[in-house]
Amino acid sequence: MKSLTKILLLLASVSLLLIVSCDKEEETKPAPIENNQNDDDSSNITYGSISDIDGNTYKTVVIGTQTWIVENLKVTKYNDGTTIPNVTDNTEWANLTTGAYCNYDNDQSNVAIYGALYNWYAVETEKLCPTGWHVPTDAEWTQMENYLADNGYNYDDTTGGGRDKIAKALASSSGWNSYTGTGTVGNTDYPAKRNASGFTALPGGYRGSNGAFCGIGTNGYWWSATDGNVTYAWFRFMIYSYSNVSRFSFYKEVGLSVRCVRD
Repeated sequence: MKSLTKILLLLASVSLLLIVSCDKEEETKPAPIENNQNDDDSSNITYGSISDIDGNTYKTVVIGTQTWIVENLKVTKYNDGTTIPNVTDNTEWANLTTGAYCNYDNDQSNVAIYGALYNWYAVETEKLCPTGWHVPTDAEWTQMENYLADNGYNYDDTTGGGRDKIAKALASSSGWNSYTGTGTVGNTDYPAKRNASGFTALPGGYRGSNGAFCGIGTNGYWWSATDGNVTYAWFRFMIYSYSNVSRFSFYKEVGLSVRCVRD
């Protein structure tokens, strides 16, 4: 019963986070990024690279049988050359039913580290990632999570449990606000597990369905290519004060970060 209550409270809190705007006076500044957004915390990680249609180059890494882009997309064109609209107005963003992107706080300086934020309608085009790559489905996210949990990436060296204890192994070792909870993303404990996968997840925040921005420095959100129904689509998120990766579905109008996986 306690576990069910915890899950329901978490789901309620996520829904609230993605509906209401942040109080800008209370929003914390993101923690500094050490070196750059592509920090390599583990010397045994071998990175590849791929470029998008804009000429942006991203690091890639193999996780199990999958190859992932390990930076957030920042592309402004679909892979067929069509321009993706950059929508800055809150009301216009809230009423979109077609693909669009924005930069957090409509500030271009956030792009180099955190990438851009895309609504799910841009994901739905299947043209957002470089040719030969695609936005991961919900099942492909789960495949990656299970591989990590089953192969020594839980922060406490246990095995199994899916997404329950793998957030530290996915998160960048810098850029997240600090937290003291055991095994959480924001804690520097278990140093060997920090970004052990090379995925380098960063807290790029989100743009809510009302157009407001929130969560930079504390929360990271990434779309899947799988919708739940006509209104919602599935995504993953990580919070600085949690040790797990969470799965949730919400409005397709929301602006989230995007990662890609090789076809």
